[in-house]
Amino acid sequence: MTQKLYVGNLSFQTTESDLETLFAEAGNVESVRIITDRDTGRSRGFGFVEMSDEDAKKAISQFNEKDVDGRALTVNEAKPQVKREGGGGYGGGRDRY
Repeated sequence: MTQKLYVGNLSFQTTESDLETLFAEAGNVESVRIITDRDTGRSRGFGFVEMSDEDAKKAISQFNEKDVDGRALTVNEAKPQVKREGGGGYGGGRDRY
């Protein structure tokens, strides 16, 4: 079984390759994805790493609050994405006349 980890507070210079190399210290890395801004392509400072359950637990204890590129990483189990209600946040959903 694989587990998806949330990795936050990344330096904007951190690459997926850097993250994969780091997390490989804890075990076999299945996938790495750093989330980027749709318009600029720049890192948004967080990403996701998939590993086996056992390796993921090891990675959380090994890398949570670890200093990487001058920033203390946040590493925990990723929560499922929640769909936001509303149509884009314009006007709070009230009817206009």
